[in-house]
Amino acid sequence: MNYLRSFAPWILYAVVATQFDWRTSALIGFGLSCAVAGWGLLRRTPLDAMVIELSAALFFAALSVVAFAAPDSPVRDEVVTLSSAWLGLTAWGSLVLGRPFTLGIARQMTDCSLWDNPVFRRTNVVITAVWATAFTLEALALGFLLAFAPHATAAVVTLKIASFAVPVLFTVRYPRIVRARYASRLGGAA
Repeated sequence: MNYLRSFAPWILYAVVATQFDWRTSALIGFGLSCAVAGWGLLRRTPLDAMVIELSAALFFAALSVVAFAAPDSPVRDEVVTLSSAWLGLTAWGSLVLGRPFTLGIARQMTDCSLWDNPVFRRTNVVITAVWATAFTLEALALGFLLAFAPHATAAVVTLKIASFAVPVLFTVRYPRIVRARYASRLGGAA
């Protein structure tokens, strides 16, 4: 699944961040994101299919700089929330720019004859909006949760899993629903 590879640095960072100092975790996140982005570039993956990977590399590069330049920065305590907010900004930004981040990924798995189909494009706008909403809600919920229960690790992990699992399930199911609707319209028009 292309989405799993795209989000691997974020997922692995969430795991290592609980085990290491935030500076080490930031460097690990940066290394992982560069490795995933580099792998995509070596495989000649189009850049529009690597928005999340490139965004991760940028985020973890900036986080590493802050972590080492100001180790006592309050950013240290907000990284979990900031990473979700960053993903939300990435997803919303791709929609604002008219280039939903899921579109490039979907093109890697779809026949090129469908790429210009308005239904294909609209489907990816909806899917990207679901991801953007999930990231935004996650960031808000994490901010609230960590402000009032900073040591609620199980709740944080559950929230992070849910905010990833829900859009994944939607991403898998929604195109099937759209295809079925489209096919029934074509069948009814014949």
